[in-house]
Amino acid sequence: MTRDEMRSLVHEAITDILPSVAPERITDAAHLRDLGADSVDRVEIIISLQDRLGIDRPMAEFSDIPDIGALVGHLWKVRQQ
Repeated sequence: MTRDEMRSLVHEAITDILPSVAPERITDAAHLRDLGADSVDRVEIIISLQDRLGIDRPMAEFSDIPDIGALVGHLWKVRQQ
């Protein structure tokens, strides 16, 4: 999976959980909070991504990720392991 494919997967998961968010707002620099995601939404997005990728990582591993670009990079790196 390429980073662009990972980015598309992350965008898809976000729009599934936050359908009212315009796709152009989902940028690498945005944080999920910037898009209106509360803590439950953020957990649902991470769980959805882990399910789609077939990975199981502790939620705490995602708590310090600053933005969507970093989330894409982190998931891509985990997937490569």
